[in-house]
Amino acid sequence: MPISLYNSRTRRTEAFAPLAPGRVTMYLCGPTVYNYVHIGNARGPVVFDVLASLLRRHYPQVVYARNITDVDDKINAAAQQQGVPIGTITERFAQAYREDMARLGVAPPDVEPLATTHIGPIITMIESLLEGGHAYAAEGHVLFDVGSFPAYGELSGRDPEELLAGARVEVAPYKRNAGDFVLWKPSTPELPGWDSPWGRGRPGWHIECSAMSAAHLGETIDIHAGGVDLLFPHHENEIAQSTCAHGGKLFARWWLHNGMLTFDGRKMSKSLGNVLLVHELLKLHPPEALRLRLLSGHYRQPLDWSEAAIAQAVSTLDGWYRVLRELAAVELPAGELPVPERVEAALCDDLNTPQALAELSVLADAARQSGSAEAKAALLGGGALLGLLQQDPQAWFRRGEDAVDAAHVEDLLQQRQAARAARDFARADAIRNELAAMHIAIEDSAQGTRWSVLKN
Repeated sequence: MPISLYNSRTRRTEAFAPLAPGRVTMYLCGPTVYNYVHIGNARGPVVFDVLASLLRRHYPQVVYARNITDVDDKINAAAQQQGVPIGTITERFAQAYREDMARLGVAPPDVEPLATTHIGPIITMIESLLEGGHAYAAEGHVLFDVGSFPAYGELSGRDPEELLAGARVEVAPYKRNAGDFVLWKPSTPELPGWDSPWGRGRPGWHIECSAMSAAHLGETIDIHAGGVDLLFPHHENEIAQSTCAHGGKLFARWWLHNGMLTFDGRKMSKSLGNVLLVHELLKLHPPEALRLRLLSGHYRQPLDWSEAAIAQAVSTLDGWYRVLRELAAVELPAGELPVPERVEAALCDDLNTPQALAELSVLADAARQSGSAEAKAALLGGGALLGLLQQDPQAWFRRGEDAVDAAHVEDLLQQRQAARAARDFARADAIRNELAAMHIAIEDSAQGTRWSVLKN
């Protein structure tokens, strides 16, 4: 079935087809590694991880690049504040980012370019822009001349003057126009820098993504993805410099933008103190529940984050894993897991993950009712395409067990069983309450009593 995606560039949903038959190129703006990323930064990697999986089902080759920005003024400030080399900051938080994304079930990209290993291509691109009259050097800086690109502002659909009025634009005396943006800037001795025709310096943020995507995916790519907060100025600037550097070639054929996260209905911001770090959330909640919540809303819409929403995600997964636990003895049919048509159809419709999750619930109900191998396989296959239901059901229900004295729990359960047999229900209830205080949930069934660790 065909894949349709909403294209921010054309402002309509279009049937997707790659430029090169059988080969898809996709680029996602990655993190600036100066700290742990917040949960809003994880929405794009999770959502577009599902898209990459879907594309791999339809095309023999997908080249998915997600960069790491490891040279930036925020990194410099963090290193100076902590009194450590810049590399200490970038290596630590780049690795933390990879580990956090892996725990969310995000597969590594095919290419993970670092800005610092692409200084040569960056300088070459800047030289091309200078030669074409789209950039100028001033006081050790090189800036892109926005006025040289008449199409500037088309991605966001607004007049450049209007865009600049609402944006944080650096005012500098060496700029010809207020909207001109930095391609290269000088570095003082204590800052990272590289030799260039314009002196020792470092690249601007926007030019890094243009150079890295061109180096690994080509001058025209199929899909460029990122958060809607990057639409202006970052993506607008990428289009301008890439188009001008490559002789007017279209930079990205599809632009996909995921919506922002709010927290209990309010914008996440440091000033409000409600920025939630993925690294910390992973200590408090099952990673799979975080992934489910990030997929629960359509990617183009805002998504509200709350404790209640995470509790609901855990409850939903409890139900699905309960079905799989009940069918543990049912052997799966030979061969690869099937992907249910209705789940795939939902994802092919502009990555409609809420509908795909609704179909997964239908599959769970069907598996519960029929108990068949085919129904179990369909539930697992649908979950796999979404990056869900990939662990053993017992592991899901025993999450956090390592921090619990399992022998003590089993002893209490035996005492409770003996109390119930003796019809000492007050004692049995007291033991249940004691287990609840230890965050242990118990479930009585014909097969015996199961227990699990509550994470919320």
